[in-house]
Amino acid sequence: MTRPAWHILREDGALTLARRLPARFDFGAEAAFPRVGRLRLARQIRQDMWRALQSLRGFAPVVRVEITGDGVQVRAGGQVDGNFPRQRASDTVAALLQDPAHRARWIAHADGGRHG
Repeated sequence: MTRPAWHILREDGALTLARRLPARFDFGAEAAFPRVGRLRLARQIRQDMWRALQSLRGFAPVVRVEITGDGVQVRAGGQVDGNFPRQRASDTVAALLQDPAHRARWIAHADGGRHG
């Protein structure tokens, strides 16, 4: 079995990890993180976001990690074709991005890949 293709776009200090192109945010949330490996951070967030929203039919995750002055700004969410509970999906992602246990694990993992 082959692994599904994930698109990794790098542009102007930002990295976007998306299941489909063009990457589209029908919903999402943002959070600031310390400067760590962008790709490692994006992958960890994408995995946990998928676990939280896998029952959302037609969901295609998108995570964008952009370098800021002293850290990175993450926008996580994604694309959903059709009707879906937009506010509930946004709230789920926002809660995930602010969860202290998830943040600690993501940062610890991504800190090993500072250059990503």
